Amino acid sequence: MTAPAHRGKILVADDDKALLKTLVYILKGEGHDVVAIDGGEHLMERLEAERPDLLLLDIMMPKVDGLQLLEQIKNDPRWESMPVLMISSMPPEDATARSLGLGADDFIAKPFRVRELVARIDARLRGGRTLQQARDEAERQAEEARVRGDEARVRAEMVDILHEITDSLKPDEIYHILARRVARVLRLSKCSMVLAHAGDETGLVVAAFENPALRNLEIKLARYPEIQRALSTGRPVLVKDVLTDRMYDEVREEWRAAGVQVTTRSVIALPFSLHKQQRGVFFLRTTAEDAPLEEEDVAFAGTVIAAAVSAIDKAYDLESAVSDRERFQELAQTDALTGCSNRRALSERLEAEVDRVKRYDRTLALLLVDIDTFKDVNDTRGHLAGDGVLRQLGDILRREARSVDIVARYGGDEFVVVVPDTDTEGAVIFAERLRVRIAEYDFAEAGDPLYVTVSIGVASMPADGAESADAFIGQADRAMYAAKDEGRDQVRE
Repeated sequence: MTAPAHRGKILVADDDKALLKTLVYILKGEGHDVVAIDGGEHLMERLEAERPDLLLLDIMMPKVDGLQLLEQIKNDPRWESMPVLMISSMPPEDATARSLGLGADDFIAKPFRVRELVARIDARLRGGRTLQQARDEAERQAEEARVRGDEARVRAEMVDILHEITDSLKPDEIYHILARRVARVLRLSKCSMVLAHAGDETGLVVAAFENPALRNLEIKLARYPEIQRALSTGRPVLVKDVLTDRMYDEVREEWRAAGVQVTTRSVIALPFSLHKQQRGVFFLRTTAEDAPLEEEDVAFAGTVIAAAVSAIDKAYDLESAVSDRERFQELAQTDALTGCSNRRALSERLEAEVDRVKRYDRTLALLLVDIDTFKDVNDTRGHLAGDGVLRQLGDILRREARSVDIVARYGGDEFVVVVPDTDTEGAVIFAERLRVRIAEYDFAEAGDPLYVTVSIGVASMPADGAESADAFIGQADRAMYAAKDEGRDQVRE
């Protein structure tokens, strides 16, 4: 029988030799590469030598304190992205609060259930790999941005936003999002998508930034020589001035005869193909009040289209795969901008957690996180920067949360984190750590640094006496507003 391929390297530090053998047996059976250490005296040296993907660390060991080791590890930049799961026979409420407060990614009580242990380890390994990939990609893009300059960096970030937003929407929604986003980043007043093939007499305008209500408007392509040329050659067409370009000689005669006042000054017609059949043109225009389009705008638009075509193809495939119910359920429960659970999913899962507290006499905490003066970000840096802050804040919350926690966008600039099996003290410690991490984080995706703070309201069950999920959120909401009233950038319970 062939041994399973290694799925991750795990370092286990525990003074219980019998437990060590058990953990090695279980984790190797799951396909992991496992290194066991009897105690934690030489843990830092072994971390350097082994470079594990995840550390499983006992809290209570006779020669060394696991929590002191955890603090030392989390203060070392070399291991800041390595997931650390603490295990202990200490009371869960105390151990959880102390572990999370020092930066642990999760806590597992002894004796543990094998399935739960394996599931939590797998979840943290996936999260660690995703975080590392994101960092690698960010470093790659940052290096490219340094070469291309600040303006190109803004545009590269725009492509990332398009990837994220268009990855799971229906095609007609994607058309309108693309038209709006590209128009905004290029500061255009007119941007539309036209579906047509080379040789067609008519085209179909499926989205227009200047008219969001427009759907499937038929146009005569003879009036649009730039679109015809883009379709026939398969290459982008840039017209810097439609009032002087020879391509428009016949069309200008028609304009004069009809008394048409043309406000368009420059145009880009950029062809694309979808699903190996549908073809069309991305149609960008400026007026006399806009900056004229240049060759670098053609290059940027081409990059956007390359990303968008792949996303639209995925959307077609997703729409036709009606049997893939799990995927549709996931989309229905996920906030498109941040990737967190949406309000509907939060409501369903929170009801279940509240019921579990009542049935089994457990504890439950809830954090309501609200960005301070978020309107100022949109007003001074623009809505793209505001969207970037929300997306990155969602990433931070998911990264700091445990696998059993629920992270949801509650609405606008408010997020909710539900923390099972955690009392008020543990939740406040966790919230304070979040507050500090967020305040120190630079949210700028381009240009000058961008820092924000958050106010966090904390509620807990059964200590606060809430009887329903709505009442529970209401308590956290009142605590959050108390933090706002007392000067913002605070945690209140």
